[in-house]
Amino acid sequence: MARSKDMLDVLEILTQQHEEVDRLLEKLEGGRGDRAAAFRELADKLAAHATVEEKIFYPSVMSRETEEMLQESVEEHLAVKRVLADLLELEPGDDEFDAKLSVLKEEVSHHAHEEEEDKLFPILRRTMSAEERAALGNEVLALFETLLEHEPRFHVPQELDQAAELPSASAPG
Repeated sequence: MARSKDMLDVLEILTQQHEEVDRLLEKLEGGRGDRAAAFRELADKLAAHATVEEKIFYPSVMSRETEEMLQESVEEHLAVKRVLADLLELEPGDDEFDAKLSVLKEEVSHHAHEEEEDKLFPILRRTMSAEERAALGNEVLALFETLLEHEPRFHVPQELDQAAELPSASAPG
């Protein structure tokens, strides 16, 4: 079945974003190219990705079946943001930078691949229609692209007090 260009499955979009973050982390670890520029790109993409998940994706897929995973996900985002905030205070040449980058990679990999892609996404493929995933994908992508225009990494230090709040699955809708 052919898909139209405007049918952007949210799960495919988020997976592609995870893969892009993985590539940037590998580039930074490998020390190739302009590490400062690569880190700025990584930090902006991570910050924008977390924001679209917290503001659009997670609230949209909240259900009794996903609630515990989503609450854990926002806590994992908080841990990632705290390491990212520490990294924003350092230069890629600093002694601590590589150690913190390694911690960031482990946290991001666990969250993106083990929690979202392996556990959450299969549930959503089963419970959401292709049309619902496409509509959500368009919304997520639009906000992501808008956020990237405004260097979202600079907002991370203000988001460290507590995990993002999500609606409860049992809250009246």
